[in-house]
Amino acid sequence: MVERRMTVATHWGSFVAVVDSGRLVRIEPRGDDPAPSPIGPGMVTAADDSARVLRPAVRKGWLNGLPRVHDTARGADAFVEVSWDDAITLVSDELRRVRSQHGDSAVFGGSYGWASAGGFHNAQGQLHRFLALGGGYTDSRNTYSTAALEVILPHVIGGHPWSYQSRMPMWDEIAESCELVVAFGGLALKNSQINPGGLARHQTQNLQRQCREAGVRFVNVSPIRSDTAGFLGAEWLPVIPNTDTAAMLGIAHTMLVNGWHDEDFLRRCCVGFDRFASYLVGELDGVPKDAAWAARITGISRDAISDLARRLTTQRSLIMVNYAVQRADHGEQPMWMSVVLAAMTGSMGRPGCGWGAGYATMDATGVARGRPSVATVPKVSNPVPDFIPVARIADTLLHPGKTIDYDGRRLTLPELRLVYWCGGNPFHHHQDLHRLARAWQTPDTVVVHEAWWNTTAKFADIVLPVATSLERDDFAAGFADPHLVAMPKVREPEGDSRTDHQIFAALASRLGFEQEFTESRSEIEWVRHLYEQTRAELGDDAALPDFDDFWRSSTAELPALTGPFPGSFEALREDPQRFPLPTPSGRIEIFSEEIDSFGYADCAGHPTWFEPVEWLRADVSDRFPLHLISNQPASRLHSQYDNGGHSLNSKIRGREPVTINPLDAASRGIENGMIVRVHNDRGSCLAGAVLSDDVMPGVVQLPTGAWWDPVQPGLSGTLDRHGNPNVLTADRPCSRLSQGPSALSALVDVALYDDPLPDVLAFTPPHLEH
Repeated sequence: MVERRMTVATHWGSFVAVVDSGRLVRIEPRGDDPAPSPIGPGMVTAADDSARVLRPAVRKGWLNGLPRVHDTARGADAFVEVSWDDAITLVSDELRRVRSQHGDSAVFGGSYGWASAGGFHNAQGQLHRFLALGGGYTDSRNTYSTAALEVILPHVIGGHPWSYQSRMPMWDEIAESCELVVAFGGLALKNSQINPGGLARHQTQNLQRQCREAGVRFVNVSPIRSDTAGFLGAEWLPVIPNTDTAAMLGIAHTMLVNGWHDEDFLRRCCVGFDRFASYLVGELDGVPKDAAWAARITGISRDAISDLARRLTTQRSLIMVNYAVQRADHGEQPMWMSVVLAAMTGSMGRPGCGWGAGYATMDATGVARGRPSVATVPKVSNPVPDFIPVARIADTLLHPGKTIDYDGRRLTLPELRLVYWCGGNPFHHHQDLHRLARAWQTPDTVVVHEAWWNTTAKFADIVLPVATSLERDDFAAGFADPHLVAMPKVREPEGDSRTDHQIFAALASRLGFEQEFTESRSEIEWVRHLYEQTRAELGDDAALPDFDDFWRSSTAELPALTGPFPGSFEALREDPQRFPLPTPSGRIEIFSEEIDSFGYADCAGHPTWFEPVEWLRADVSDRFPLHLISNQPASRLHSQYDNGGHSLNSKIRGREPVTINPLDAASRGIENGMIVRVHNDRGSCLAGAVLSDDVMPGVVQLPTGAWWDPVQPGLSGTLDRHGNPNVLTADRPCSRLSQGPSALSALVDVALYDDPLPDVLAFTPPHLEH
């Protein structure tokens, strides 16, 4: 046997693929990765499994021309396999028809999702370039992960929505200068497996260890104990989900009435504290937001809240807030309030201290402030100005012409007649999947590029098989990661799969703009061109090898960014006149005149406690007494490689595991390993019970990403056999400001499932005719 060893770059790290005679034998961690993700080796089982889409396929009802208004078979229909020539004709003809009859805005190309690593073969980049050259499309804005954050932070601290990444302390600075870290939403290491775009080596785990060895103390304010690594020895303050804002307000009130707050920083570097303080002490509503008030709401004791206020103001401290806390009703508020709390402590703008968001959410966060720019496929300006907030896709399909608020604007939802999706899985990301399934029946046509017969493919009209990242040439450049990693093709594409670029090039040829789309370059010529363009733009100081040397050596290191970084809180503290923030006032906006002018009843001009629609103090908790935490999985990235070996091995009798506190399990007669039904009025799913006191009583944890497997796809509310939590979550916006998702505001109950277990068919292709 003659084995070849080839580099594989993924969102969850870089690996070595071992190939024999064109067959992928195994995937191994790189020797220089101190904390390799186990997701990588599990990719082997999915590379050629039975769920692969092997040939272009068209839904039978669509191909037979059933009237769209009467055709509700998406998700349950058989498919007819066709030739590539026929598939390209069908898609190009349908694009022409929709554009000519309904206009370019009737084509939706938001196509949200992570896709796979690689600078050239970025699925959304290829799709958006193709659709823009063809006349334009309706796009989506923001992300399911951080929509509330992306809208609120530019108002509060200014700058690009993601600029905070370069403005908050890095882990090495925390180790050197910080004494106390308070993490709202925790610091789950499982999330640091990933980095969008690719990753050479995982560093977060070692950096966290260095902080602990340096004597930094951690407090985990979360419903889940294991949201911090055991080696951190974190103090756990179990908090009722969705009440982080109330906890922060109680801490802030304690600081204020004791005179512990940093009056100098608040006066020089912030605006609006006086108006916020009036709310805090109850002058506006007669309700002081003191520690006792916060304790009644959050479940954290009054003494613990008061003690935390004292420690935050007497030690060099850092307020961390995780993304999970803003994926909830009024999710803007904990993000805003966390900045205000940090400003009050006296540590804001001091080395290694102050405020930060999303630590451990991906490996780059807190590891590096950024990397030099890397060339990507040239963007084409979209001629269509219309867009929708990313989590409002079901609303748009169900209610075209409806007007909604968004960040001070009024948006009219367009009528979408053709949905073109590639590189993502809306039947994973979106909430209330039964509502999405109803909405998904409304467009004339749904075109999907997919490598596997997942839920999105089964709910499409035309499915075009695409090559995976193992089956094409590319190079990876991760977010803030200072490395470029070569991605040579490991194996030939399975079946008749083509790359996204090849598919769009063929469509562009039919539609008359192939040269503009491809610029007369082959795929490997594009990869070479983008690398050499990066090398030229960075110049001699970067000392990048030429492309051939890079391709042979597999990795090249980019020069470090040295700053200064705009919007620095340290510079603001030093001199707010010389170094203003990019906000209307040039300072931190504790009170925002702009937000206040919007007049939103669900988002005031300063951080405010709004009671969630669904939480453990709500009336509906009498019927559904458990709060569902649908967080990120440890065994995959979102829904990617749910059919991979690592994810499959984590299942319980083929179902996604749900973690239940032993007290809640005992009262329901549930034991470890039993199959349970998790349910509410929106839907129900089966899952395998895991009992652990790592989750507080009244909370259950069911990770996202299990491929949705409805028993009867056309029946709203039908049982999901596999354990997708988004059959349970509400499709309800955080507020009128961000219109972001509120997935973590959902109540459920759990019961033992005594009926005969249905087979899991999530990884089984639909009926295929030839």
